[in-house]
Amino acid sequence: MSTRIITDGLTSRRAFLGGVAAVAAGGLLARRGLAAAGKPNSTFGGVRIGCITYSFRGGKINTAQETLDALIQCGLSNVELMGGPIQSFMGKGDRASQLEKCRELRKMYNDAGVNIHIHKMGFGKSDEDIDFAFEVAKAIGAIGITTERNDAAAKRLAPFADKHKIWVAFHNHTGNVPVMDKKDPILEYGQYIGYNFDIGHYVAGTKGKSPIPVIEKYHDRMVSLHLKDRTADGKNLPWGQGTTPIKEVLQLIRKEKWTFPADIELEYKVPADSNSVAEVAKCVQFCKEALA
Repeated sequence: MSTRIITDGLTSRRAFLGGVAAVAAGGLLARRGLAAAGKPNSTFGGVRIGCITYSFRGGKINTAQETLDALIQCGLSNVELMGGPIQSFMGKGDRASQLEKCRELRKMYNDAGVNIHIHKMGFGKSDEDIDFAFEVAKAIGAIGITTERNDAAAKRLAPFADKHKIWVAFHNHTGNVPVMDKKDPILEYGQYIGYNFDIGHYVAGTKGKSPIPVIEKYHDRMVSLHLKDRTADGKNLPWGQGTTPIKEVLQLIRKEKWTFPADIELEYKVPADSNSVAEVAKCVQFCKEALA
């Protein structure tokens, strides 16, 4: 998983970010406090902003509840949920009981105001394992499952995706980007094969090309985006300091009224005086301001 410095000068924004950092440094809010704060809403100008929970790696955020608390702290109402929180919540029982736990997980998140639109839990090797991954998606309310781009996997998974009517969204890194000079062959395998399109990796992998033409060409197969700020020479920077057109992409989604979510993926180095929750919150604020 991989030069526009935002300078607002607004006291309200400084207060907001300062508050986020202070709360994050002191630990997650008590659930009582979260309830009092109300439900999050990260749809700005009609654009659904979310987060892949890989962004919270490397800290003390591991369980489904800890992950939910972090999302609420960041004001996020949409999430691409990694396998760790799902699998720890579902436990070691038989698959029927695990799916029941997944329905409980969905209710817990939805009651808090967070929609699990995608999961990234993996598929396994057998037909039964693959079917189960799709059943998990349905149980938690997800419309799709993300995985790394691979043509053989697309061919293998397409019949299951068509059967369950759940998307398989293929994620690109720097060297396996969508085909642009013709229709991408990966899409021919099935009608529920699409993209989890990483715009930052695209910029780095193509030495600076804009991701906007890709989104325009394949918007009907975009299941979600990953947002990060990279440069043509491969740097991964705090948002606003790289050359990835995050703001322009978000404004295009708003203009065209596309409904796929745009998910923050925190990959730049977290400053020593900060943490992943505070940095994700800054990215949320970036998106909010871009769509103001």
